Amino acid sequence: MQISGLNFTFAPLESNMRRITCLILFFLAMTDLYAQQTRLSERSTLYFILGTSGSNIRELNEMLAHKGISNLRGGYNSMGLGFQYRLTDFILGFELFQNNGTNSYFREYTLDNRTSRFYMNVGYALTEEGKFHLVHYMSLGAGYLNFQMLKDQRRVSDLTSFLDQPAQGFIIRQHDIQKGSHRFGGFLTEIGFQFGYDLPLPGLEENLSVLGKFGYSFSPFEGAWTMNGITFDNLQSGAFFRLGAGVSLSNQKLFFPDAGIGVHFFYGKNFKNPKRLNQVLADNGWQPFSRTPGYLGMKILAENRGRLYGVDIFNIANTGQGNETYQHTLNSLRAYGNYGFQLYKRKNLELGIMAGLGMGTIRYTVEHGSKPDFPLLFEEPDFDGYLRNRGLMSKGELVMSYAMPVFKNLFSFVYSVHGGYELPLSRYRLGEVSMANYLSGPYVQFGLGLKP
Repeated sequence: MQISGLNFTFAPLESNMRRITCLILFFLAMTDLYAQQTRLSERSTLYFILGTSGSNIRELNEMLAHKGISNLRGGYNSMGLGFQYRLTDFILGFELFQNNGTNSYFREYTLDNRTSRFYMNVGYALTEEGKFHLVHYMSLGAGYLNFQMLKDQRRVSDLTSFLDQPAQGFIIRQHDIQKGSHRFGGFLTEIGFQFGYDLPLPGLEENLSVLGKFGYSFSPFEGAWTMNGITFDNLQSGAFFRLGAGVSLSNQKLFFPDAGIGVHFFYGKNFKNPKRLNQVLADNGWQPFSRTPGYLGMKILAENRGRLYGVDIFNIANTGQGNETYQHTLNSLRAYGNYGFQLYKRKNLELGIMAGLGMGTIRYTVEHGSKPDFPLLFEEPDFDGYLRNRGLMSKGELVMSYAMPVFKNLFSFVYSVHGGYELPLSRYRLGEVSMANYLSGPYVQFGLGLKP
């Protein structure tokens, strides 16, 4: 397993990143000051979490009520990946969520919504370090919103027929990460509590951490998620409850000096063009895609006694003008679980090797360049369409990293280079065209991380 402006005035991404960097530096400075006055305890955790939230689309439901149509079904399910670091009572973490709404149906159309969110969490522990944890936290982040009304005809056997008549309904998006994870945007926040309990893993120094979260997510600015004349703010708001589990490393149980779990953000580059798809596009008078652009991703990597393990997630996007009427996007999300070994270490320089197994998706989207506002869009929805497929992925990877200790060795900034080869284990067909060749090939990634 994709990963765009973040501030109170919806400034560009660079401004948002500066704000996040300032918050992290402030956190580090405070923990350094706190470390001089108290005995430290440390804990780093990698976890997966699932949950449910309540939401509704108020303005759209009001429009449907005026037409005598029943409301859309509310609520959504969440699936997330997170990292958390605890230094005595201070909490710093990062989370990535995919939220899938409940489908509703109208005539031959399926109405669906999806949101993605990336959060930075800061908080304070209400209990002392031990098996039981209770944390109060606040999240600051950015997101993406997709709302669609489509006929259920996305699996086709003939790509040429799809290109001749691609309109299956409509797709509207804001901060469209289908065109690249750097497009995450808006300003989202969350306030909540986290509770958890540690269970020992026989023969290992790691703990199994069982955790839960409850609180409220919201978009603080009214009308920030308005698309085609309807406000979708409520899809980004609502009370939530989530449960999850993960692996936790505490310094109370560790004797290996470099053990810990770190979070890394990386820029990557693959080197394959969608040649087969481009040939079909060109044969049908559509513009082919250019070379695959770079992408952003998140990697959570643990190290203990020479073992390396963790997860990474990224999305590769290619977009452009398909023809005079349509834009088109080719997107592939990759999520891997990784395991490997450290091959060499000298001072702060490390060399390791890992293998990964995970899931991949391929999605081809065709969007009309000019769609009307609601309610006309609801009454005449046939503008856009997409094809998708998914399957298993595998990879082998060589990693080289250098850790630079800061704040009296409380943390290390980790600079890393990852190189490897991806190999799909499925055909990934779009119509009759196999995209497996496009998903296979070498890659290189450059990362910057934070490790306790």
